[in-house]
Amino acid sequence: MEYCNAFWVGGLICVAGQLLLDLTKLTPARIMVLYVTLGVALGALGWYGPLVEFAGSGATVPLCGFGWALSEGVRRAVHEKGFLGIFTGGFTAGAAGTAAAVFFGYLAALLARPKAKN
Repeated sequence: MEYCNAFWVGGLICVAGQLLLDLTKLTPARIMVLYVTLGVALGALGWYGPLVEFAGSGATVPLCGFGWALSEGVRRAVHEKGFLGIFTGGFTAGAAGTAAAVFFGYLAALLARPKAKN
């Protein structure tokens, strides 16, 4: 059942992004920023944590999950380190995902054969 929940919740998040692309004049970059900011805001309100509990990867893989992870990292670091946690928590929470994205992006660039668009 957890796979089904991850699938439909992640799908709804993607459908919302596609509707924003199709029905508004927002650029993809602005939608990405909106999703990360929305994840932070929903995490601050305490609403995104229960969604992650329910949907698992369906809620953590999209960009709003990245925003939630950053906000959770800051929250935990502030609890442990005080004021300094505001500056270090987001980096600590997002380090593994960012490192993986850079590594696999570099690997794809090495293996791909880019061609010029006509």
